[in-house]
Parts: sequence; structure tokens; C-alpha cells
Amino acid sequence: MNRPLVLVCILSLLAGCGSDEAAPPPAGAVLAAASAPAPTSQTEPQPQPQPTSGDKPTAAALNPFADFDFAGGTAYPQRARVRIGDVAVPVGAAEAHVPITLDGPTPNTVVARVMTRNGSGENYGVEGRNFRKVDTVVVFRPGDPLEQTVTVPLLTMDAGRQFDLIFPEGVAGGINADGRGKITAVEGAPEMPARKDGFRAPRTFAPIGTLAYQLDPATVQWSDAGGSEVWMTRLPHGRTQPANGESGLYLDPALHQSPLPSLAVENGEVVIRSQQLLSPILYDGTYWYHGAAVLTGKKMPATQLVYGQYEWEAMMPNRRGGWPALWLLPTNGWPPEIDVYEGFGYSSSWNFSRHYSANIHGGANGTRSFTAMLQTDVKRAYGLGGFDSSYHRFGVDIAADFITWFVDGKEVYQAVNPFRGTKWFPLMNVAVKKNGDYTGGTGEMRVRSFRVWKMAE
Repeated sequence: MNRPLVLVCILSLLAGCGSDEAAPPPAGAVLAAASAPAPTSQTEPQPQPQPTSGDKPTAAALNPFADFDFAGGTAYPQRARVRIGDVAVPVGAAEAHVPITLDGPTPNTVVARVMTRNGSGENYGVEGRNFRKVDTVVVFRPGDPLEQTVTVPLLTMDAGRQFDLIFPEGVAGGINADGRGKITAVEGAPEMPARKDGFRAPRTFAPIGTLAYQLDPATVQWSDAGGSEVWMTRLPHGRTQPANGESGLYLDPALHQSPLPSLAVENGEVVIRSQQLLSPILYDGTYWYHGAAVLTGKKMPATQLVYGQYEWEAMMPNRRGGWPALWLLPTNGWPPEIDVYEGFGYSSSWNFSRHYSANIHGGANGTRSFTAMLQTDVKRAYGLGGFDSSYHRFGVDIAADFITWFVDGKEVYQAVNPFRGTKWFPLMNVAVKKNGDYTGGTGEMRVRSFRVWKMAE
């Protein structure tokens, strides 16, 4: 997994995962996203059925960004700005309906945690006395209305009593334009209605193409060179990623000695293993103290597609310093890139059980110009989790109009596809980014299945 940009935050954590033949920029470098003009229309879009890879490119009526000039995949539409509105409620009201609004159509899913907070200054409201605590998540998907409300139960709100609703962790997939709304009791104030209509439910993963590849652990093959039916055990540009801050050498069991095989079939599963080396390995003039592992379909046409679906069933590692990923690169060189799953174990705040990251990176000629990402607590947002303790399905549907991500068959993210016509190949790996000993927990990604469905190009 070749990740040229690392901006650590969670749930303010941004990191890219890949590069190809071109050398990535130094780890920690911050690249400004390409400036893209916002769509001129601010009309609230009406909910529409969401397309799948089986549909033809969506008309502008279904996709406000259908005519956006992506400049060959080097630009991305402007992200929506998200605000919490202020609300005046009648004295004695039982509920407050607080608006969360976007300033325009969103090109990708926006997820924001919202929660109540005690007021400040005079007549401040207190949780449990004046209002009940709310801690929930709002989701806007492409095509959704631009406003929804969060309902807060009220207890005793006398005139002038006030408290806040806030974004405690910023906004994933959008810009936090105003992360605090004030709820104030005012004599004679009109009641604001709840607004939830028009929002679509998450899609369910449903393969609609032709099954073109299915991983069989009993017959799987890999090698340094790879082949038409053989996974390659190195990244397209080599076996190291020093500019990305990685401390692991990507090992091949036939080429490198290590305490445990870096790639193996165990209990009917493909094991992709990162590890602490007993003795450092000299490679390309540098000693490497950690072993990483990768399998890529760079030379496997059956795993490559323009439009269609990929789905892995896997259990993730949880060793601190591990960097597991399921991702896609173009057959003709990075960027762009699609990250189906990433786990940032080098961040002390990353929770392998419930945190999830999906990204796209765009650009040209070895230079990234933008990232559109979602990194969030999917346990809180969607009720999903346990990624390091049980097997879960991680899928992506690539259509001409949208790219849609799924966990256990449930849509968790969607983004406009700026890479129309790009042919992709899959990678699965566990990188290492750690100083000192790399121990504790597990460094293994265990892949139970992997399938590819292709649509006609």
C-alpha cells in the first residue's frame, strides 16, 4: 500500500494510501486540494433512485455533478459546507427540531456526529434539568435534500433559557462551516417542524456484473514477478515505501527469511502478515527491521475492471503501527486511487474494531491534486464494527457516475466518480509504520474470500 500523503487526525485523520510508479511526496507533506468551481445551481435536489454499475451514466437530473469538468480526473467538485442552525422554541415546548444544512448539493456522503452541550452565560440550560442529552449521527448522501433536523427532547425551558447543539468531531466528507447551533426558549416563538422526508436509505450491495474472478485459497499462487493467474508480492514500483514513512519491507516468502511466512494459506484463508524481524534485512542499501506484505493483481487481467464490483471478506489486524488496506490502482500508473478500506494503526487514536476509512485520490503525472475521503466511527454511524475480531465484507461498486462503498452489504459512503474510463487492479496489504518493536495484538490480515464482478466497459 503506497500512500503518498499522511495527515493524521481521527476522526480528523487524513491519509492517502497509494502511489504507483511515480515517487510519492515526503510523508507528512500537505497537498492543497485542487480548486474547483462549485455548481451554479443551489436548488435543493429531489431524492432519486441511486444508480448502480448496471445503469448508464446518470443524467444531470439525477446527478448535479454529471456535467462537472473533471479535467481528466485531476479535479473534484467543491465539498458542501455544513451548518447547525440556531432555533427559537416556544416556552414549554416538548421538543426542539434543530436544522443541519448543506450550502449546496454534496458530491459525496457527509457524516457528522451531533450532540447537545450545556449552555453558557446567563440563563444557561443544563442537561437533565432543561433538556435531555442527544448524541446521534446525521448522514447526507448525494441527491439528498439540503436540510434535515435533529430532534432534542426538552424538559423545563423557561424564557431565555439556552443550550447548544455541536459537531464534537468536525464533519466527515464536508466542510464544517458552523459547528454550533443555539437553542433558546422565546415567548411566542413559532414551532419549527421536523424535516426528514426525502432522504434515501443506504443501498445494499448486490453484484450485477459477470463474476470474473474468485479467490480460491486452495489453488492461489503468488510470486515476485506475478503473472496472468499469479498475484504479485510487491508494489508496482518496488518493495519499500520510505517516503511514506513506512518501516516495513514488503517480503516474499521465497525470497526473504522471516520468523513467520509473510504470505500463507492457513485454515483455508489467505494470510497477509506483517511482523517484527528477528534480524534486519539489508535491502536497497537500508536495513529493515519490520516485514510488511502485499498481494497485487497488477498482472492479472481477470481481477481488473473499469466498471463493476470488488468484495473482500476479511478480518483485520490490530497491532499498533500496522497499516492494513484493501485498495485499487489504475493499470497505467498512479494517481488516481480508490481505497476500499484503510486502518491507521500508527495513530494512537485509531480503533481497529470500529473505525473505517475510504478515500479516492485524484491527479495526474504522479502528482495528487485532491482527496475525497470518509473516515468515521462506523459503529456509531451505522452499527457496524468488530473488524479485528470477526470476518466482515468490504465492497466497492464502481459505476460511471458514482463510486459506492459497502461494509457487510450496507452502503457506508458514496462519491462522484471523477475517473471515468479508468481500468483498476486490486491490492491487499498490511504495511508497517512504527519506530522500535512491532509487537502486540495481531499483524495479520486474514482473507476468507475475494470476488470480482465486471460490467461491460
